[in-house]
Amino acid sequence: MEGHTDFVAAIINGDVKKAKMETQEGARLIEACLLGRDYFEVPLIVGRICGICPIVHYLSSTQAIEEAFGVKVSEQTILLRKIMEWLQIIHSHALHLFFLSIPDFFGIENDLTFIKKYSKETNAALRVRQFAIDLVELIGGRIVHPLTIEVGGFKKLPSMEEINRGMKNYKALLDDAVMMVEFAKKLPYPKFKRETENIALYNKNEYEILSGDVVTSSGKRFKVKDFYKQIKELHQPYEKVKRTEFNDKPYLTGALARVNLNFNRLNPLAKKLWKSTNIALPCYNTFYNVYAQAVEVVQALEEIKKLLAQLEKIDQKNTKVKFTVKAGEGYGAVEAPRGILFDYYKIDKNGKILQANIITPTAQFLANLEADLLAYLPNVYKMPEHERTIKIRTLIRAYDPCISCATH
Repeated sequence: MEGHTDFVAAIINGDVKKAKMETQEGARLIEACLLGRDYFEVPLIVGRICGICPIVHYLSSTQAIEEAFGVKVSEQTILLRKIMEWLQIIHSHALHLFFLSIPDFFGIENDLTFIKKYSKETNAALRVRQFAIDLVELIGGRIVHPLTIEVGGFKKLPSMEEINRGMKNYKALLDDAVMMVEFAKKLPYPKFKRETENIALYNKNEYEILSGDVVTSSGKRFKVKDFYKQIKELHQPYEKVKRTEFNDKPYLTGALARVNLNFNRLNPLAKKLWKSTNIALPCYNTFYNVYAQAVEVVQALEEIKKLLAQLEKIDQKNTKVKFTVKAGEGYGAVEAPRGILFDYYKIDKNGKILQANIITPTAQFLANLEADLLAYLPNVYKMPEHERTIKIRTLIRAYDPCISCATH
């Protein structure tokens, strides 16, 4: 996984008393670093929270600042941000699926062994991931910590001709993505079920990743600002992570939660691939977060093609809108690969940061992961130690935790 964490369980006479994730990363104090900084420094700093998914940190923080200033960006900016967000999801999911999680399902602990055994599927994942990396570099200026995203729009953009050249192998890439899904479909998923609240962004017109409201599997719908105020953050003295609860209970966010809540808004091929399985929705087996991620890679490719078709109809010179710096507060929320990311900033009249708070996906689902482990351990604790360890790791890594984000 990204980062370092331990898992500790206490089982007495067959009764699981404790299942605890203990993060091993130091506190990074990113939020404190933001205080007193100029607003335009915020995306540059929070983007450093993660090297795997920096784009989502740029976008969530930027949108929060834009809300504080009352900035309405252009349609072109929205389309390009969505494209970059989907590229981020492709890049992260491909990495997680084939190099962090799927080998667990086969009991393979050495990635090189897995790559050698499943070279065809692994190479497909690498090609799809490389496509996302190349297009991010083209639009963002570089692969990690892009340079062009800023409050109000973009500093600089490539031409549509350059972007379309990056799409020249689209059909082959889509075939590669389908191969990834078909491979993920055949994994030996453990039998497991634990019902829990699912949380995701929502837009009635599309599979939302960039804006919209927040919906829950219990049928509630909130504006981002209102849901943010419903979240309870818990900071335990021995941890560097602020955990969260909703209605005093853990909840799931991420690919599986998105599919559970927004399945009807998937693009045709992604929807068809999910329907080709016997996975009923809502799905409460979190091992299937892996399959949901694979389907989202196809969804992302389909969506990027649609977004580019819309982008071609727009004047490409409109890269940034003008705005006035003023006092205010703003809330941002995007669907990071691992789930919803929230940003909150209070800003003074000179554009200096007075308050800052960031709630990452891993910090949100950590309590839900522990609840899953508590329910799952009775099935595996009597296994030989090596086998038991693999089973536990498989569940933990299916969540795709990012400990650097959690300990920001």
